[in-house]
Amino acid sequence: MFPLVAQQVSTGFDPMAVLASGLVALSVYLFVVVIANTLASEDPTQDDEWRYDVGRINELRRISPFYRMLQPAIQALARFNRGAFQNQLPDIGREIQAAGLPRVWTPEEYLARIELISIFLLPAYVYFMTQMMGPAGIVLAVVLSGITGVMLRRQLAARARHRLVLIKRRMPFLLDLVTLLMEAGSTFLQALQKAVSEYRTHPVGVEFGRVLAELNMGKGRIQALEAMRDRLHDDEITSIVGSIIQGEQLGTPLARIFRTQADVLRLKRSQRAERMSGEAAVKMLLPAVLIMAATVIIILGPFLLNFIYSEWMV
Repeated sequence: MFPLVAQQVSTGFDPMAVLASGLVALSVYLFVVVIANTLASEDPTQDDEWRYDVGRINELRRISPFYRMLQPAIQALARFNRGAFQNQLPDIGREIQAAGLPRVWTPEEYLARIELISIFLLPAYVYFMTQMMGPAGIVLAVVLSGITGVMLRRQLAARARHRLVLIKRRMPFLLDLVTLLMEAGSTFLQALQKAVSEYRTHPVGVEFGRVLAELNMGKGRIQALEAMRDRLHDDEITSIVGSIIQGEQLGTPLARIFRTQADVLRLKRSQRAERMSGEAAVKMLLPAVLIMAATVIIILGPFLLNFIYSEWMV
């Protein structure tokens, strides 16, 4: 213990001072962000009305053990996030919907979940970094904790993008099935119900299942389709839903609209595949160059070493 203290005194490095400086800098940054957001825009509004919030929280406690164990901390951080990250909350909310996560998660609470996971991993980072680097590893551990939060946030966005790709791949087949059923004499609700039952385990079936549920509760077709468009928030799906809504307003038969939009989706899918195949050649250029360089080294390396050692021996 005494040699370590002597070494710290001799080098002039105080790990506690570094940790305190980092915490003060973080506190100042968060304070500035909160003040800036407060002055820049209006106060954020609560997503759920109070009379529905009790049921939402109970459902969230049932499906999420993490929320059930840490509800007070999540709610406290959620209140902080409403002021500090209100500009990012709409994007997080759309990604939660597009990723197929439970609708009972609000954006600020899901962000609080990410923050708590990063905080809980901080002691492990501190332990391993200090074992490797000494007291200076505390700063790196704090940085790694922040990177963990950023990666979890990016994971949510990646999950939403992946689910959107799955939906767009299977949507033409669902629209074709609805078209065939309607041409065979079924009503729109009956055809949609059979199509949703056929694709009930797929994300596209889940999304159109929500549309069917809203229709059964009395919502109009246009409102139900607009709700799906707002949930997924994708350019291609927005264009397709817009065309369906326009055809519905103009009185065009739905079967014809669905068949046309299914063909459009297939065309866009083939165009996207062609674009990806064209980009693959450029992306493979660097690995190909590295492989060629490694092959040249493997082939010419022994001859070069023999030449060098023969010259050295002479």
